[in-house]
Amino acid sequence: MTGSKLPRLRPGVRLTHDPAHGELALLPEGVLVLNDTAAAVLALCDGASRVDHIVEQLRTEYEGVSAADVTELLDRLAQRRVVTFDD
Repeated sequence: MTGSKLPRLRPGVRLTHDPAHGELALLPEGVLVLNDTAAAVLALCDGASRVDHIVEQLRTEYEGVSAADVTELLDRLAQRRVVTFDD
């Protein structure tokens, strides 16, 4: 994946917060409990922000964020059908 890709949530996916479980991605197939980093990444997946921009945004909030870590996470989320990419 390149930094110029535009990730967005797949249709039917919603992000929400549950007091008992924390940040969640609601999928047509079920629920995915998110850690803070995954929740922050997904919140920026609006279909208008490029991966490079998402990495830069995360670097302002979290220490030690690497482009490789973000792209690896996005690849895993794409495999789980949480996000898709536009060019």
